[in-house]
Order: sequence, then C-alpha cells, then structure tokens
Amino acid sequence: MTHLSIREWDRVPVCNGSGPVPAGHFTRKQANALTSTARDHRLGGDEGTGILRDHYQHLTAQQMVGVIAADGCSLEILPKIEVEGCGDETQVRRRLVHMLNVALGLDIGEGATTSMARQNETLLDVLIRSFSERLLIQARTGLPREYVACEADLPHLRGRLDVLRQFTANAVRPDRLACRFDALSPDVALMQVMKACVVFLRRFARAPATQRQLDELRFLFSDVSDVRPRDLSWERVRIDRTSRRWEVLYRLARLFLQREWQATHHSSKSAEGVTLLFPMNDLFEAYVAAQLSRSLRGTDLSVQSQGGRLYCLLEDGVQGKSRFQTKPDLLIKRGAEVVAVADTKWKHLSPEIDNPKRGISQADVYQMMAYGRLYSCSNLVLIYPFHDGLGPAEIEAGYAITNTDDRLRVASINIATDQRNVQRRLRNLVLSQPQSAS
Repeated sequence: MTHLSIREWDRVPVCNGSGPVPAGHFTRKQANALTSTARDHRLGGDEGTGILRDHYQHLTAQQMVGVIAADGCSLEILPKIEVEGCGDETQVRRRLVHMLNVALGLDIGEGATTSMARQNETLLDVLIRSFSERLLIQARTGLPREYVACEADLPHLRGRLDVLRQFTANAVRPDRLACRFDALSPDVALMQVMKACVVFLRRFARAPATQRQLDELRFLFSDVSDVRPRDLSWERVRIDRTSRRWEVLYRLARLFLQREWQATHHSSKSAEGVTLLFPMNDLFEAYVAAQLSRSLRGTDLSVQSQGGRLYCLLEDGVQGKSRFQTKPDLLIKRGAEVVAVADTKWKHLSPEIDNPKRGISQADVYQMMAYGRLYSCSNLVLIYPFHDGLGPAEIEAGYAITNTDDRLRVASINIATDQRNVQRRLRNLVLSQPQSAS
C-alpha cells in the first residue's frame, strides 16, 4: 500500500516505466486508479480535474484537502499554510484537524487536537483513531437501549399471543407460543450507525492499536444488527437528552458514512472505497463562521452563513421573476438589521510594496459593493488567510467606496495562532469602525 502526502496545488511524480518505483512516486496503475476515483467524485467534474489533474509524468492536486484512496494507494492533500510554526506535514495536519474540528463541530478538544496528528499518520488515520478512541470510551459505559417490538416462539407466554401465527405456523407445535412483546435492546438506529461505521473503518485502519480498538468495538456491538451503510435508517436516529453523549460520535459517523459535509464520498469504483475531501474555500469559510459565532457569544449579534438570498435584478414585465441571487458568506446581524457583511477568500494576498492592490480581485470588490447596496450595510469585510510573505503582522487595510458611505476592509487572519486570538481578531473586525487606508 502506497501512502503519499502533498500540499494543495502541488504535484506528485508518477513512474510510468516497468522498473523499480522510486520512493515518493505512484505507479501508472495507481495514478490511473486515483484519477478514476476523482472522476467518480461529484466534486471532480466529468474528468475528475476538479480534484486531480493527470499530466502523465505527475499528478497535480487542486484546491482540495483531505484523503483520496484507490486500490493499493492513497493520497493525502494538505492545505498550503505558509506561516511560522507550520513547516512540516505533522504541524500542517494538526492545523487541518483543528480547522475540521471547529468547522464541523466535532468537539474533539483543543488538547486532543494538539497531540492528535502524529508522524506517519494521514488525516484518515487521525479521524479513524479519534472515532475509535471516543467510541470505545462510550461503549464501555454501556450502550443506550430502547424498547423494540419483538416476535418469538417461546415455551411460555410473554406479552400477548399472536393468534394468527399461533394457529398457522405453530399449529403443529403446541409446545410453542407465538408471542409479541416489547424488550429493551441496544439494536436501535443510532447503534446500527455506530456498528456500521466500526465495520467500515476496520478495512482502512492501519495502526495496530486502532485495529485492536475496532475489533473490541465489534465485540461490544455484537447484539446490534449488521446493516450496510446504504441501508441505514438515518431518519430514525434521534439525539435527545438520553443520548446526548453520542452526538459528536454521530457527527463523525455521518462524516464517514453519509457524505454529510458537502464533499465526503465513497467511491464505488475504488477497492479502497473511501475518500474524504473538503474544498478549502468552503472549509475556510466554515471555520471563520464558527470562530466568529463563538467570539460573539453573549452579545446581541448573530452570524448567518450563506444567507440573505436577495436578488440583484427584477425582470421588467415579468411579475415575480428575479435574477442573480446573492449569498454572502457571512452576515452579522442584530435582529433583522445587517451590521456587517463578510466574505472569506482562501487566496494569497500580496504585500502592498509588491502590488498596490494587494492582489485583491476586481470581481471580489464589485461583489462586496453589491452586497453593501442590497443589504443596506456600510461595513464590508474581505477576510484572507495570513502568510509569512505579508510581513510580521496580520494586515488590515480600509477603503472608502466612491460616492457612498460604505467602507471596505481587507484583513488577514492567522489560522496557525491560538484560537482565542483568531476569535478576538474576528470580533474586532466586525465590531470596530472601519478606518481608511493611509
């Protein structure tokens, strides 16, 4: 099994010859299997080029992060985080796990994420280990049970008699009574999801310790029915006060089994059968939204992601026909009033000394100007990731929008710093009054 790791937009070499395969290379067969899996993924497009581009001599990753697995190989794609303290794969993987933890609400815990990403572990290894460790703790304290309807032929009456079955199927067995009764059982929808996830992940766990944990879990779930992932009754799962301790585990199981977060996928064409991919633009947006929501707790402000949905145009002569709907990344609201509009961009800003426009797209500026008019909001913010090329500190530049009272601020945030600093930074961006650039 060949496991390689690269950064987004980087390339991995492919050995197309028949001789020995150099270290850090995929064979042509493995490259074909990976690109086939990419084509099978809904984010890959018709040719899979939204995930991987095959240049024959090498494969190039696109702006995705996660793991793509195929027969006999897997490729981990890590984010391109270019800040001090994120120099090697382990550190970058740790930040990626932290971002996923915050964005997806996995509640792994800050201390756990710090020690989680170990050397020679892929993102898939990290998530499987986290799931198995937490599930084992919960399972050892006992599985939740519910009353379920049961039917059985018993020597003594239990519950009520099923008269029809008694005088048909049991007509020749007077020593057996057809009983219908309710019994406490762990064989409920939530536990069926957990067991299906345990069975599924056992095929991909590489660490012996994780394999042993999953084997123990399989034994602990022996009274729970085996249900294939595609046949699970997700609609019957209920998370209430009695099962609240299973909520985070249920989120993780959905991540593995149900493609719950936009880009998780099981490839029917790949023997490996699992691919976890996250568009970095969407992940950065979700991360900023979650951190901003945390920073505004205790205030009268709320954060709405991908909301608004106002239209730019109303078509003449066609009643009710609207065109060009808008979905700002983040609306910060006080009741019904929009007090700030923010958009996140997983792009590199340029130092002002190199580019007076800082590398900001003209289309992005036009978009923010439209948001200001449509949502009657003068506080507009574009948020980018910080990188060392910008200098020693995060930047914040303000601009007045011509012939309006609106102001646009362009800011960077350092996702490699402590999350309290990230929250403080975001809170100041949306609450402070924008200042014009000098």
